[in-house]
Amino acid sequence: MKTLIIGGTGTVGTQVVKYMLQAKQPIRLLTTSVHKAARLPVYVDPYVANLDEPETLTKAFVGIDKVFLLNPQGHTEVEQAINAVNAAQKAGVSKIVYQSIHRVRQGAHIPHFQTKIAIEEAIMASGLNYTFVCPNNFYQNDFWFKDAVSAYGIYPQPYGEAGLSRVDVRDIAEAAVKALFNSEYDGLSIPLAGPEALTGEDTAAILSEELGFKVNYGGNDLAAWAAQAKLILPAWIVDDWVQMYQFFQEKGLVATASDLQLLTHVLGRAPRSYAAFVREYAPVFQPESVTV
Repeated sequence: MKTLIIGGTGTVGTQVVKYMLQAKQPIRLLTTSVHKAARLPVYVDPYVANLDEPETLTKAFVGIDKVFLLNPQGHTEVEQAINAVNAAQKAGVSKIVYQSIHRVRQGAHIPHFQTKIAIEEAIMASGLNYTFVCPNNFYQNDFWFKDAVSAYGIYPQPYGEAGLSRVDVRDIAEAAVKALFNSEYDGLSIPLAGPEALTGEDTAAILSEELGFKVNYGGNDLAAWAAQAKLILPAWIVDDWVQMYQFFQEKGLVATASDLQLLTHVLGRAPRSYAAFVREYAPVFQPESVTV
């Protein structure tokens, strides 16, 4: 039987697919796009369906034993996930691994944290066997800021000085795949975090050290950040993220020793560091005139 990957064409999902293929596990990938389906790796079974249209999901779950669920932030996020959970129940799926957020209940006032909590509760109430994988802020989010870093020497993500235990997306994917096939993690929330709590200034300092030119932290002015962000993102997302960054600035989101102990056990090694991430992807952040 196959594993159904929902959300398999995004930042995390593509890495989940990669680890599944490396493990030689048969997978089906649900996508809303015929064009994306046509571009999937040859060993992936594509299925075009829509989480907003539950009638399209029934056949997608035929022959499915396990499900990885990652549905994007959106106005129907909870309903989409519940549609997937209902289809999984009807199909007799043995396990669902859902991507939530690290220590999500600490930020329960943040809209997209609220949706993750609602989905977790729906999965727990469903009677399905489950594991939640719960990542902190992604290192790979910094690819969005590569132009600010390379052209202006500014790191603009305004997460402040309280500290974030940021994480490499590849660690998230590897942990998710291990959770799918290891009953040891049934019923658990696995924290996905990096080995150190980083401030905005720490991040800029690491970028400076690893890239060989000065990078400054852009600061904590959320009104200024929101004004710029609304030029390229929907206002409702920016307003949500302002609440998230305010929470990060005031409280941080820092992994405990027990969080890191569990994650190290799941991975079989320490999680990747931010410095190692920047070192590996240094060419992405270099000015165009610099040859690396």
